[in-house]
Amino acid sequence: MRRGPWLASALTAALFVLSCKHGAPVPEGATLELVDDGKPARTIDLAALTKAIPAETFTAYDPYYGKPKTFRALPFSKVLEVGFGGKPSLAGREVLLKARDGYTVPMRPSLAEEPGAYVAFEAVGVPAWEPIGPPRANPGPFTVVWKGEHQQDLEGHPRPWQLARIEIVRFEARFPHTLPKGEAEGSLASRGFVLFRERCVKCHAMNREGGRVGPELNVPKNVLEYRTEAEVRAYIKNPLSLRYGNMPPHPDLTEADLDALVGYLSAMRSQKHDADARPDGGP
Repeated sequence: MRRGPWLASALTAALFVLSCKHGAPVPEGATLELVDDGKPARTIDLAALTKAIPAETFTAYDPYYGKPKTFRALPFSKVLEVGFGGKPSLAGREVLLKARDGYTVPMRPSLAEEPGAYVAFEAVGVPAWEPIGPPRANPGPFTVVWKGEHQQDLEGHPRPWQLARIEIVRFEARFPHTLPKGEAEGSLASRGFVLFRERCVKCHAMNREGGRVGPELNVPKNVLEYRTEAEVRAYIKNPLSLRYGNMPPHPDLTEADLDALVGYLSAMRSQKHDADARPDGGP
């Protein structure tokens, strides 16, 4: 359940555009926060990053814009090294990319270390960044881009923009209440959790853990408690068949995949956890 490319704050984007016009200095907020297993490691600004890492300029197709774009960017692996004070150990952990609007992308170690991943800080040939989508949102000051021709699929190679934080975490420690406890390996719920982890947690939270762009799926009510299974399946597959919104379609999901996702959602109905709930029952 991937974020559509139009969900960043239009106000933030407008302020950023104004601050970048006509050769203005690096805007306030052009920083990346680095977090290691929940502990802040460092906050580093663009000036420090470009001083430590030689910037590269390259042109690659951008699926959000639907055309080739030229970027000035820093290799993602080098950003990790500089940000964490050395090459971080990713064994058994994942890299979480968090945008300003709450969009959260987990990256497997192999993907985080894959050549071709970059953190772009400038779009060459435009005054600042070319706005994205109907809100004319600005994707800066940092956005993840991919250089290789084989790296332009948004599902396999996510491109979060307005990147604000990079975390190295164990998924189970960062999102413990998304796991379907007591489910056997290979069960529908277990298989659905794998899909949720790979496809849905970017935008959706389960028990208030995960992305904040799309709706929470389990508390105070599980989505299956106010939508029929048929509606949920149809919405996952093709959201525009039910209503207009920002959730993209998932035509590649098979009926077996949908069975697994519904099995996961169903299992989580009896595993609700809402640490942030107010005593009066409010959100």
